[in-house]
Amino acid sequence: MLVFAAITPHSPLLIPAFEGKEDVQLEKTKEAMRQLEKDLYITHPEILIIISPHGSYFNDAFTLNVNPDYQTDLREFGDLATKIKFHGETHLATLIREGANKENFSATMISEQNLDHGSSVPLAYLTKHLKNIKILQIGFCDLDWKIHVAFGAMIADKISEINKRVAVIASGDLSHALISDAPAGYNPAGPEFDKKIQELLAANNLSGMLQLDKKFVADAAECGFRSFLILMGILQGVHHTYKFYAYEGPFGVGYLTANFSLSA
Repeated sequence: MLVFAAITPHSPLLIPAFEGKEDVQLEKTKEAMRQLEKDLYITHPEILIIISPHGSYFNDAFTLNVNPDYQTDLREFGDLATKIKFHGETHLATLIREGANKENFSATMISEQNLDHGSSVPLAYLTKHLKNIKILQIGFCDLDWKIHVAFGAMIADKISEINKRVAVIASGDLSHALISDAPAGYNPAGPEFDKKIQELLAANNLSGMLQLDKKFVADAAECGFRSFLILMGILQGVHHTYKFYAYEGPFGVGYLTANFSLSA
């Protein structure tokens, strides 16, 4: 059963190895992540699905990273110390793959032990007291947005079929174009996108998300939108209350932390 669902950012600057001057400017997000860790812990999850924008990518297929063991990997950011190990969840992955085949979703199974920063950063924060939790990493693709929602709904069906407590984290940053020094430079679509997506999430307005102009989303230079669409598909038919925890973008990238509190 689904017991937890949330949206998290994945800036490597959130990791203790990067503490320093810049860290102070992300204190709202760090405090939100600490609260989210408590929220997750009390749901006693046995499996955590992490939807990451930064794993192996296929234009025309979702990815299921299925491996017996995983390890966080932040070497590309100069962090050689943060190496957290996890066990993989293979049974649910197999069910999702079978469901994808049955419903004609393009989904590719891969097997990569090292987790990208889109997974590593949230997991480093949120699983500090969940030593035995099993992980399944999922990646989105370039298929139609409605297909992402339908793929999420299929995942929800498979979650309901197993006698395990399952948490889902949609990892994703918002616009990378908030200011002139941002990774993508400044684009007026950036701040507008971040404001709009938060309004739509708070209103549980999935149809509004699907009706966003594709050029507008592309101009915003986001990396989390399709992660959120899969999560919204998983949450269809599940009573939940959106709880905003933090949003900030001091370095030109929008960092949103939110919990979809589930009703018993």
